[in-house]
Amino acid sequence: MTVTEIKTRPIRFKLRLLSALRAILDLVTSFFFKLYYGTEGKKLPAITDDILKQPATEVARKIRTKQITSVDVVEACIRRIKDINPIVNCFVENRFELALQEAKKADEIIRSGTKTVEQLLQEKPFLGVPFTTKDCVAVKDLHQTAGVVLRKDYIAEEDAEVIKLLRENGAIIIGLTNVPELCMWWETYNNIHGRTSNPYNTTRIVGGSSGGEGCIQAAAGSCFGIGSDIGGSIRMPAYFNGIFGHKPSRKAVSNHGQYPTSATEMQGDFLCIGPMTKYAVDLKPILKIISGENCKKLNLDKPVDIGKIKIFHQFSNNAPMASKVDPEIITAMEKVVEYFKLKYKITSEEKKIELLERSSPIWFATMKSNIPFGSYIIKDYTYCSIFREIIKSLLGLSGNTLIGLFTALVDYEVVDLGSEKYKHYRRLRDNLEDIFKEMLGDDGIFIYPAHPTPAPYHNQPLMRPMNFMYTAIINSLGFPATTIPLGLSSEGLPIGIQVIANHNNDSLCLAVAEELEKAFGGWIEP
Repeated sequence: MTVTEIKTRPIRFKLRLLSALRAILDLVTSFFFKLYYGTEGKKLPAITDDILKQPATEVARKIRTKQITSVDVVEACIRRIKDINPIVNCFVENRFELALQEAKKADEIIRSGTKTVEQLLQEKPFLGVPFTTKDCVAVKDLHQTAGVVLRKDYIAEEDAEVIKLLRENGAIIIGLTNVPELCMWWETYNNIHGRTSNPYNTTRIVGGSSGGEGCIQAAAGSCFGIGSDIGGSIRMPAYFNGIFGHKPSRKAVSNHGQYPTSATEMQGDFLCIGPMTKYAVDLKPILKIISGENCKKLNLDKPVDIGKIKIFHQFSNNAPMASKVDPEIITAMEKVVEYFKLKYKITSEEKKIELLERSSPIWFATMKSNIPFGSYIIKDYTYCSIFREIIKSLLGLSGNTLIGLFTALVDYEVVDLGSEKYKHYRRLRDNLEDIFKEMLGDDGIFIYPAHPTPAPYHNQPLMRPMNFMYTAIINSLGFPATTIPLGLSSEGLPIGIQVIANHNNDSLCLAVAEELEKAFGGWIEP
């Protein structure tokens, strides 16, 4: 035995012990959560308007060709939202009247015949198509609370850049969807709008922070949605709700108009806005619009030959504080690997990237800034005020959520961005990025769990706080990643994967999403 092996044995033993304790904790707490919540929740009514079951691009085509009116589609969304929202609480503010007025104008443009169908496709590809966005992306004259009680009366004065671009391309914003407090947790709950429930089983979470958006897409309340992602906030809700969600390459989409804003350049690299859809085919046209001038560097029109891509996969990050990956998720990944082998003769290479075990400290350290989390949610931000609010929260008297306050407590200490500790984790992050870049090249994809389990019960993330690291580490590295649904678990909950490509190779992720949608069925109506 070498000296290195002797030195690392105690460390490996501690890691194995932590993993064992993690597994026991999951087993015990799952039993009690199941006992408390039961196995079934409230059922959603069936989708009665067939147009809501179709891709947004197909809805746009039918509106352009006068097979259906924009008013018909907006009214269908309104009916659906009114049907589902009392059950799942995903939708928090509407602009229905204005949306109907805009829909009438869209229909008038089409009826006038001043533009050909082809001209409309080129100039306003989503003319008359209704969409929604999460309540942290600014929509003019609507609230922009980000789930923070201190901002409950804040009204946005202008559209966020992505909303502006979509409206210029004919899309109609119909309202806002729910988020966690300050969008910094992976269950959607706040003390303004309450908790959002999973449409497949209302005892389960929808994820966060774009949880309301993931829910409304799965339940077919709008034709497509816009989410944002700093640690998995698009991909986890997409995964938990059985839809597609794409986190674009770093800085490919403008963050202008999103709250909270990035406090450091590194946070700005982590944070991004992207599309959430029921159908993979909608991801690319939406991304082409919201990426604006950056669309050119993403090469979205460049054809992708699936038969010539390289595939890599890893079943787990092996982090001791994360739950073990559910066997059904591993089976789903194996089926994807087998699919590519049988259809395209591509053998996926299994990887064991050891640095992924350090996902949590890398993400947390490099996410730090000189503006603490709590300063956004608490007046007179001090240790005393945090503890006071925690006591009030336990008594049901605080405007803050308990997880928000605990996060504020942990984040109280301002980081020194010039410290050796910060530099150390920055180097680890850079090393991990280099490993991925070398592996992926120009034609490689990495198949990886989007989350280690199907959607947990409400409040269960408190027992599994580090599980979001499967998505968060990809934010740290800046790569594009797409969540792809792969059917339902034995409990009837969505499961799937995320597919990751090299910087600005978003088209690879999107092409694989379309391929796997055809092979495995994609979105399933709740």
